[in-house]
Amino acid sequence: MTAITACGTSTSSDSTVATVPVDAPTTTTQATTTSTTVADTTTTSAAEAKNALTVVESEFGQILADADGYTLYMFVPDNRSDSVCYGDCEAAWPVFYSPTTSADGVDASLIASTERTDATSQVTYSGWPLYYFANDEAPGDTNGQGRGLVWYVVNPDGVPLVTAEKAVNQLTVIESSFGPILADETGNVLYVFLPDEQSDSTCYDDCEAAWPTFLAPAYAGNDVDASLVESTERTDATVQIAYNGWPLYYFANDEAPGDTNGQGRGDVWYVIGPDGEVIEG
Repeated sequence: MTAITACGTSTSSDSTVATVPVDAPTTTTQATTTSTTVADTTTTSAAEAKNALTVVESEFGQILADADGYTLYMFVPDNRSDSVCYGDCEAAWPVFYSPTTSADGVDASLIASTERTDATSQVTYSGWPLYYFANDEAPGDTNGQGRGLVWYVVNPDGVPLVTAEKAVNQLTVIESSFGPILADETGNVLYVFLPDEQSDSTCYDDCEAAWPTFLAPAYAGNDVDASLVESTERTDATVQIAYNGWPLYYFANDEAPGDTNGQGRGDVWYVIGPDGEVIEG
């Protein structure tokens, strides 16, 4: 079981979320200070826009870039908070610094900043600190996309994108008849399987068909304890998200967000609360 804290630079086919990077070792020292100062968001001319946030077209749809068209990325372990990318991680993923301005297509209300440990100010967008990838050589390059299953482009709505059609999964908390429980970003309920015993998944074949896995990449949304978000590698080399050690699953017979038709099935399938405790009631 692996906590999602890496700043890996391997490709999106890597078998684990916490990946040893190809281009530089991983260093993720937590920042100690946060600034909530909103960056200057006044629209500026192209001549003045050297450090402007812009929107460019890509194979992933519209994404954020700097004034010269160099792609900007988010880092899943930042979890819409202070940057945890320092040292060799920062060398591979240079930060996008404040102050900045915004061009057409950018939502200026989503621009803010976070203070780094060296007292510089990094631009954030919808809470995500923004970075370049050192191996992007030209405007429009997206060589950092999907690296280590933790680095992704961001669209103008502030949503990290896996593909043009799919966003990075988000763990959320919804209210249910069992109290607050974990779900995905659209409210589809997630379950745990007691035979897993807070370890690697034991649900395969017919079991997996009935209980599809909640796969990486993912980050912690509202009221979710990010320190409990982990990952586990499956036998097909996909990476399943776990919470407090429990691999997470959907139930195929849940038809709508909020459905809990899987609760108590076989006395082994249960919903889980944001505190990481299995709810068997």
